[in-house]
Amino acid sequence: MRIAMVSEHASPLAALGGVDAGGQNVYVARLSEELARRGHHVTVYTRRDGGRLPDRVPLPGGVVVEHVPAGPPEALPKDELLPYMPAFGAYLARVWHRDPPDVVHAHFWMSGLAAQLGARPHGLPVVQTYHALGTVKRRHQGWRDTSPPERLALERLIGGTCARVLATCTDEVRELDAMGVPRGRVSVVPCGVDAGHFRPGAEGAVVPPRRERHRLLACGRLVRRKGYDQAVQALTRIPDAELVVAGGPAPGRLGRDPEARRLWHLAHRAGVAGRVRLLGAVSPADMPGLIGSADLVLCTPVYEPFGIVPLEAMACAVPVVATDVGGHRDSVADGTTGRLVPPQDPAAVAAAVRDLLAADALRRRYGTAGRERVLARYTWSRVADGVEDVHRRVLTAHTPPEEVA
Repeated sequence: MRIAMVSEHASPLAALGGVDAGGQNVYVARLSEELARRGHHVTVYTRRDGGRLPDRVPLPGGVVVEHVPAGPPEALPKDELLPYMPAFGAYLARVWHRDPPDVVHAHFWMSGLAAQLGARPHGLPVVQTYHALGTVKRRHQGWRDTSPPERLALERLIGGTCARVLATCTDEVRELDAMGVPRGRVSVVPCGVDAGHFRPGAEGAVVPPRRERHRLLACGRLVRRKGYDQAVQALTRIPDAELVVAGGPAPGRLGRDPEARRLWHLAHRAGVAGRVRLLGAVSPADMPGLIGSADLVLCTPVYEPFGIVPLEAMACAVPVVATDVGGHRDSVADGTTGRLVPPQDPAAVAAAVRDLLAADALRRRYGTAGRERVLARYTWSRVADGVEDVHRRVLTAHTPPEEVA
C-alpha cells in the first residue's frame, strides 16, 4: 500500500521532551518505520517549522518525511496552528493529484482537518487517530485549556466524515461514543514500545547515583497535566526514597521552565526538596538505563489519552504505579504489572508505593509480568498488525468516485 501519514505538529524528526513533542511523535515515527519495513510506501507529511529544513527527508528504513509549507517556517505552539490547516490541506491536494496514496492516516484533530481537505478532491479514504480529545482536555483543564474554541465541533465533524476512527484505548471509545461517533465505526489499536531498546539490564551513560535507599522515577513532557506535583506530594509520606523526574528542557534551561520552577517551589514547601531531582531532558538512548535504575515508575497524570511511559517501564521489567485514567486502564494490569490509584490522590499513590517498596519479591513478579505483557500486546510489530488490518479493511470497503453509480 501507499500510505500517507499526516502529522501536522508532531514530526518523527523532532527532538522529544518539549511541550508539543512526545508520544505522538514516537507513535508516528515507529509505526511508519514498521509499516515501511513490511514493504509499504510511507510518506509522513508534517508542517515546515524551520526555514532551513529540506523539502523531503528520506529515513534509513524507507520512510520519507515531507515538510509542508503552511504558515511561517518556525516553531509554533500546536494550539496556534489551526489558521494554517487550509494551506496544509491545499498542499496535500496538489501533491496527491500527481501521486495519490491508497490510504491517508491522520494524527491529531488538526491533521484530520488538513487530511480531509487534501483527500476529498480525489476521493481518498482517511483513517483518523486523535491521540487526544478536546472533550477530555476541556473537562480537566477548564480555563487553562488553550485549544482553539472550534476544536470540539471540528473533532465531531472529522469523526463523522472520515472512513474510520482508530482509537488507542477503550476509554477513548467511550468518549467518542459520547461525541456521537458510533462504536461500530471505531477500531482500537494501542500504542507501542520498542521492546528491544527498552529492556531489562539496559545501560545508560547518564544514570545518576542514588541518594536514598529507594528510587522513584517519573518521566515525560514537563507539563502540568502530567501530575508530577502528585508524586512530589506523595513523597512526603514515603521515607527513604528519592523522586527523579526526567523530561523537559535541557538541564541548563530548567531554571527558566515554569513547570520546573513550580515543582521546585512545591518540593521546598513540602520539605522534600533534598529528595527531589529534576534532570531535564534525557537522551532516548539513556532512558532504558534510567528506568532500570528505579524501584518503581510513577505515572500520575490527571488524565492521559494513552501514556507510553508505563509501557516503557514494563518493557524494562520495572513495576508501575499509575493513575486510573485513560489508556492506563488498558496497559497497566492492576495487581499484576503494577497498581492503579485514583487521580489527584497523593495519599493513595504513597500507600501503593510503600506497599511495593516493602515487598521485593512482589516487585520482581510485577516486573516480569510487565515485560511479558508488553511482548504479548504492545510491540510495534503488534501495533502495526492492527493498523495494517484497519488500513486494508478501509481500502477494501472504499469505492473510488469514478465507480460510484
